[in-house]
Amino acid sequence: MNKQFTPLSGKWEALMGPDPLTEALRGRIREMIGTLVAGEVEEVLAALPYERTGDRRGYRHGKKTRTRTTGLGPTVIEVPRARLIAKGKASEWHSRLLPRDPRRTAAVEGALRGAYLSGANGRRIRGALSPLLRGAPLSNSAISRIVGRVQTLFAEWRTRPLHAERLALRSLDGIALKVRMARKGISVPVLVALGVRSDGQKEVLDLERLASESQEAWGGWVQGLVHRGWRRPRLGVMDGSLGLRAAGEVLWPQRAVQRCTVHQWRNLERHVPRHAREEVKADDHRIVYAASLEEAQQAYHALVSKWSKRIPKVAKSLEEAGEELLTFSRFPKTQWKSLRTTNAIERLNGEFRRRVKTQGGLPNAQAAERWLFGLLVSGQIRMRRMDGWREMDQIPENAVPLAA
Repeated sequence: MNKQFTPLSGKWEALMGPDPLTEALRGRIREMIGTLVAGEVEEVLAALPYERTGDRRGYRHGKKTRTRTTGLGPTVIEVPRARLIAKGKASEWHSRLLPRDPRRTAAVEGALRGAYLSGANGRRIRGALSPLLRGAPLSNSAISRIVGRVQTLFAEWRTRPLHAERLALRSLDGIALKVRMARKGISVPVLVALGVRSDGQKEVLDLERLASESQEAWGGWVQGLVHRGWRRPRLGVMDGSLGLRAAGEVLWPQRAVQRCTVHQWRNLERHVPRHAREEVKADDHRIVYAASLEEAQQAYHALVSKWSKRIPKVAKSLEEAGEELLTFSRFPKTQWKSLRTTNAIERLNGEFRRRVKTQGGLPNAQAAERWLFGLLVSGQIRMRRMDGWREMDQIPENAVPLAA
């Protein structure tokens, strides 16, 4: 006789064997919940079973069964029924401990949401949580309800006012995600706003998927942040995005601009042959890590003069950036490390990219926003404090690094 193997999906007992301890605990759960609900009925009716009293507010009338899924699997519970009488009218009593709609405990619902927010689809959720659900049904509609709750929370989060946010730094950047649209995989940008508090703790303020990173796209999104309480920036730290820069000039004209020194070095590096790379990098560091504005200016002019004939493209790139490479040195020195680069938001987007690699592609553009939000609210991405946070209170409140 051929041995019959049961499918793996939902067959935890077939793999692990019977679990007497689980059954005993499940019985204790039934007993405990029964005791709690019986006490709830007594309190509501103001009378014990068969007790005659003038304070009685209703009568019991039988029992019904309810199924609840806990971490030990589905448990069938007997719940007493009762009618409440007030002003001559009778109404059915409903337990607050066991509401009619939810069939799963908060712990199981939390596990379902956590699995979804970690990037799992319906098939993966069923497989991962089969030991927890112990054969309890998990329909597509149940997963859809979880997605709906996440979407509602995301919508509320995206419209909250920002007037009360006390931030030392705020950063903007865009990350490209691969999604499927019209049966084709395409790359769409998601714009991200990051805030850094005076204690160095980072917080994502907003994110939105847009069609492009054009001036119109950046301008409309930033204008929405302004309406929610975003304040005018004193400084923009940029990596060269034309769309963001143009939008910033329209919204906030005559603000100071700092070119991100890390991105500037990457631009130089493209023009430098390997044998001269260390020498050019050392000259560049004399600008970036100068002890004063005057020293930085001297190092800047020395680099341009030195390399204008040897590697003209290096000098041209530096001349194009101009004094915008040195804007950070006009701020208090304790702020230099935070203001000369866009590293804070670059690290966040680096974490997003690392997580996206495990997914391949997202099912649609809306899922891209929801998934990034889910990574944040579920604690999948944790951001460390910014370096030099003890001096963050010296950064002007309206200094804003802008990146893209």
